[in-house]
Amino acid sequence: QVQLVESGGGLVQAGGSLRLSCAASGRTFSRSTRAWFRQAPGKEREFVAAISGSAGSTYYADSVKGRFTISRDNAKNTVYLQMNSLKPEDTAVYYCAANGLLYSGVYYSPTGYDYWGQGTQVTVSS
Repeated sequence: QVQLVESGGGLVQAGGSLRLSCAASGRTFSRSTRAWFRQAPGKEREFVAAISGSAGSTYYADSVKGRFTISRDNAKNTVYLQMNSLKPEDTAVYYCAANGLLYSGVYYSPTGYDYWGQGTQVTVSS
């Protein structure tokens, strides 16, 4: 059974940093696109960042570009999201996602991903 498990969320003051991790088990995703999404109360789930399974190219939402960094460790089947200069508007539940295909494209919609974690809460206080 495939599982994605996020960790690293919490409460931080504005301007602070957090590092999220998403460990996968049940199959390898070393050649698949991995991504992070977030969902704030009353809002739709939105794209945050993605990393491709081929060249490891990275993609970011404009709202986080320059502040967040996505990376992956294929040996650990894990993807990370380093979040710096956090703002109150970054408050949300953060979900990691994985596409089930090898060398898949990068999708900005949640429908492009087959596997999801349970989510981890990130709260940024002002």
